[in-house]
Amino acid sequence: MQEISAAKWGYVTRRVGDQASTLLGAVAQTPRLGDFVVAQVTSLGEHEFLEDRHGRRMRMYPGDLVVGAYGNRYATDFYEGYLPGPGDGVHLLTSGGLIGTVASSHTSKGTPTELEVIGPLTDATGKPLNTDDVAVPTPAGARPELGTIVVVGSSMNAGKTTTTAAIVRGLTRAGLRVGAGKVTGSGSGKDHWAYVDAGAATVSDFLDLGMPSTFGYPVERLVATLFAVRDQLVGNGADAVVLEIADGVLQDETRALARQLPGFADEVVLCVGDALGAVAGVKVLSEVGVTIRTISGLVTASPLATRETAAATGLQVLTPSELVGGASVGLLGQIPDQPADMLTEDDLVNLGGASA
Repeated sequence: MQEISAAKWGYVTRRVGDQASTLLGAVAQTPRLGDFVVAQVTSLGEHEFLEDRHGRRMRMYPGDLVVGAYGNRYATDFYEGYLPGPGDGVHLLTSGGLIGTVASSHTSKGTPTELEVIGPLTDATGKPLNTDDVAVPTPAGARPELGTIVVVGSSMNAGKTTTTAAIVRGLTRAGLRVGAGKVTGSGSGKDHWAYVDAGAATVSDFLDLGMPSTFGYPVERLVATLFAVRDQLVGNGADAVVLEIADGVLQDETRALARQLPGFADEVVLCVGDALGAVAGVKVLSEVGVTIRTISGLVTASPLATRETAAATGLQVLTPSELVGGASVGLLGQIPDQPADMLTEDDLVNLGGASA
């Protein structure tokens, strides 16, 4: 058996401070959301790489030890997964190190990478560690001076992260100090770095608030996280905040969070893949009191689909390049009058590579 110091630590462990002081516990315990565990790779499947604590992809091999965290996953185009029960197989649910049991998968995805849990990760006293144990303190309530923009989607991979990054880039180029946050989803370095690369001055997400993924946590906690991510960004000096909510608006937890957006968000941007998704998304959100004025996302890859969406909804449809080029400024209220720089070819290339 390898030493724990030789293990590959997943992105969901990034808030564990002193790795050298952690131990491999000898007594297995009933899986709980957020528990850190040490597991051995028994066979490789769909996930052949693990994101490290900084988001770099590490190739895995059978026999490797990995450190991750138990959690659930809700991904309509990937895996549906839950905490393992007695006798269940144990799988790697995400490249970020989320560990659970796959219940269903998209037909485009292969069999999951299989793991054998060796034991819990503990502190120096032998106490099992959980993501809650390394969360940031609850920040003081605060509103950004220039406003909050929230990005939601009609479905998974509708272009939310690309759109969020474009808004961040556009506001940053207008001279603002922008905070970017992911409210729900599964811990991933790709999202974090997409925001940083777009120019976010400060970044926060649900992992900072003690969750490796948000699916399955009580709605009350997710609502508190919505506010806490914003508050943390403002506390770190952001004068404008851009937040992304994962999954589609038909997902129960996303819809519950949408009910909080009136009075919380100054603008809600809906990302969609086609015109019908836009029509349905606007209707679903209006039913919970959310007014949509701006649409973006994957639909904007097609000028024809963009025009179709605008005609079907009567709303403005903005491409990522338009958001970078200055249109994002119009999503906020009054801001300092500072002209944006011209859009560069590098901006477009970088936005095209952002994760959805």
